[in-house]
Amino acid sequence: QVELVESGGGSVQAGGSLTLSCTVSGLTWTYFCMGWFRRRPGERREAVASVDHDGSTKYATSMKGRFAVAKDNDKYTVTLRMNRLQPDDTAVYYCAVADTEQKWWYLPADNYWGQGTQVAVSS
Repeated sequence: QVELVESGGGSVQAGGSLTLSCTVSGLTWTYFCMGWFRRRPGERREAVASVDHDGSTKYATSMKGRFAVAKDNDKYTVTLRMNRLQPDDTAVYYCAVADTEQKWWYLPADNYWGQGTQVAVSS
């Protein structure tokens, strides 16, 4: 059974930083892509960033420069460092994994998902 466990959410003031972490277990794939989506209040879920099995990263255009996604050496943990946070970044952040980067971005319904972690940014 695949399980994703997220941590690191919380409350922060605008301009601050947070780091989210997610560890996956139970995968049978040798290669896979992990990363983060978010759902802001009243909005649809959107992709934030991913890191593929070879360490290559991909970002939603609006996240580039402020967010940094990385995979730990054990390859089963992914982190999202979020800098210069703004109230508009307030959302539930979800960790997700897929067997390919393409599926992760374009067939998210097929991803495995974590439960989500709340990030609240106050002005």
